[in-house]
Amino acid sequence: GAAASNHARGEKVSKGALWVHSKTSALAGGSAEAGLSLAEGLVMGSYQYTGGKGKAPKEVCKRFDLLGGDAAFRKGAKRGTHLAAANMYTRDLQNGAGNQVTPRVLVAEARKLAKRSARISVKIIDEKEMKRLGMGLLLSVSQGSSLPAYLIHLTYKPKAKRSKGRVCFVGKGLTFDAGGISIKPSAKMDEMRYDMSGGAAVLGAFHALGDLDVAQEVHGLVPASENVINGIATKPGDIHKAMNGKTVEVNNTDAEGRLILADALCYAEKKIKPDTLIDLATLTGAVIVGLGHEHTAIYPTTTKLRDELVAAGESVGEACWPMPLTELHKDAMRGRMADLSNISSPAVGGGSLTGAGFLAHFVSPDTEWSHLDIAGTAWNTTGRGWVGGAMGSGVGARLLVDYLGRRK
Repeated sequence: GAAASNHARGEKVSKGALWVHSKTSALAGGSAEAGLSLAEGLVMGSYQYTGGKGKAPKEVCKRFDLLGGDAAFRKGAKRGTHLAAANMYTRDLQNGAGNQVTPRVLVAEARKLAKRSARISVKIIDEKEMKRLGMGLLLSVSQGSSLPAYLIHLTYKPKAKRSKGRVCFVGKGLTFDAGGISIKPSAKMDEMRYDMSGGAAVLGAFHALGDLDVAQEVHGLVPASENVINGIATKPGDIHKAMNGKTVEVNNTDAEGRLILADALCYAEKKIKPDTLIDLATLTGAVIVGLGHEHTAIYPTTTKLRDELVAAGESVGEACWPMPLTELHKDAMRGRMADLSNISSPAVGGGSLTGAGFLAHFVSPDTEWSHLDIAGTAWNTTGRGWVGGAMGSGVGARLLVDYLGRRK
């Protein structure tokens, strides 16, 4: 599908058609699967980011017809079109510069998603409400920015009167990460626009849910903030308290994503009480050392969730690799001056593993949960016809929706 889309652009074709033989559909896994995959490829293959251009280039190929399929093929193609649109929506959010996509812009996008569908509602928690709720970790990151932080809470209600469970997605929404006082090197700091890719994925999943029906009640949380520097920014060694009462010694202000996620996870546990909790975050550079740019590290607490996420990843072309999460990794995050430290000793190693170990302190052992470290897969992935390359990949949005469809 993407090859056809790219070829049409190269040949400057204004209108294209792709005819699919029934035997081809059978080889692809059936009519519905063929329709879905071809539609995804055609749409995602046409993606161009133009948000930073003074004048957007005109799209030459304005229409592409899929021909030769049956009713199942057409149904699959319609679903694929919605999923591809969600992926491109996610990529647009990722690719926006730090001054174009701010916490307030993410709030505005969440409100637009709620207006698109009667089954989606939104609640915005501002800094005043965060203080009342005791979200000291999220507030500790935003205090270095002149832009206020928000916790976005989206809710999707299925058509059926009784939902098949309650699921909560949490996405890190760090719209720009300079590292705080533990400042990052200047080289490639512009890429820290992608530190909100987890939040973009959650918003992208809700973009798809506005067009599709799933059986579960779905909640989406996006803690949105900047991590920059001013006169009152958190200093290394400062101690802040999370919503669940645990104190954290911030020994590296560039390990901020786990701080904003921690309060969001506490909120999910206390206010939403989900059956399954999944968070996505560009959390560590260490995961790139271990898995490169082609596999998302997952830390599922049940074999069921592990198998469902791996299968979803295979289905949408976003490979997931299960990682260990042990008591050693959790204990490595215990603090000297506070209950916890936001970084572990270098002697422990496994930075992605200990990052997940830190988050585990804010999730009930009784909750089915997985952390997804997407720092390697959110951008700079291998170039493909349908997605990939230096810009945002939109990873996570289609994965989450596919997971909902196969959840037992």
